[in-house]
Amino acid sequence: MPDITVLGAGIFGLSIAWVCQGRGAKVRVIDPGGAGASGGVVGALAPHVPENWNDKKAFQLESLLMAKPFWHEVEAVSGISSGYARLGRLQPIADAAAMTLAQARTKTAAELWQMNATWEIIATDDQGWAPVSPTGKLIHDTLSARIHPRRACAALAAAITTRGGEILTKGAQQGQVIHATGVAGLAELNRSHTRTIGNGVKGQGALLHFDARDQPQLFADTVHIVPHTDGTVAIGSTSERDYDDATSTDEKLDEVIERAMRAVPILHGARVVERWAGLRPRSRSRAPMLGPHPLHTGQFIANGGFKIGFGMAPKVGQVMADFVLENKDSIPCDFRPEASF
Repeated sequence: MPDITVLGAGIFGLSIAWVCQGRGAKVRVIDPGGAGASGGVVGALAPHVPENWNDKKAFQLESLLMAKPFWHEVEAVSGISSGYARLGRLQPIADAAAMTLAQARTKTAAELWQMNATWEIIATDDQGWAPVSPTGKLIHDTLSARIHPRRACAALAAAITTRGGEILTKGAQQGQVIHATGVAGLAELNRSHTRTIGNGVKGQGALLHFDARDQPQLFADTVHIVPHTDGTVAIGSTSERDYDDATSTDEKLDEVIERAMRAVPILHGARVVERWAGLRPRSRSRAPMLGPHPLHTGQFIANGGFKIGFGMAPKVGQVMADFVLENKDSIPCDFRPEASF
């Protein structure tokens, strides 16, 4: 019999199962429909800006710094590459006001990131892999990393089963139960309350055939541009509250691709090899929702990883394993389910 049953095989569910298994627990993961939003294409592990520090930003920093050993162990056990690499990120500096802000963040990053990474101003890259910058200068941070979302989930699932865990489409819930059910889990909460606790936000992204696998990711004109190890570049994403079809792509994605190519001219003419759309779970508080489940007494919830789920996953796995297995509570107050009620 499993000690832990995790409902949901997205990034939160798999990461929690993996960390619990590493502490000696027998784990079972049940999900009838696959990785959901975690099966997307972008995979930008990008930090919050180093200012106005709070628990969410501190949590994310710890998680991003945990990512390298976390994913390397997963890859070693599974034999599958997650696509993880911490190659940094470049962003254009548009004008004098943006330059002043970037200079201030250089100082706050040195303090808040505790010298584990840097935020600096550099000249544009003469080699062409850089966004257009009106000032000729770029922000370069060394904390940002990239991951291949689908391969990362496949690597986690394979690592769990290699070590004796179960990944099932259906089965009995035994032991401690953790609900990591994404948009469906938020909908369940909404049905039980008079206010919206969370919802699904549609995102559209694309993969281009362009090999920049050893280059940093880019962020320009609110678009993430992320090179992957398979010779593709991910472009994304939209954030849509109103939609008719959660899985269809349309002119909104066309516009995102056009903005990416304007921002990074070297991408002009790159062939689109895949278009993707799906729902990301966003809690009312905009922070992950971790702790005792509000509806299922004696059970637990891990939900709401909107846009930052992969970056938060190593730390989410740690604090949920602490909470469920060891009754050790290190969950930030803003992450507790009641913060969204």
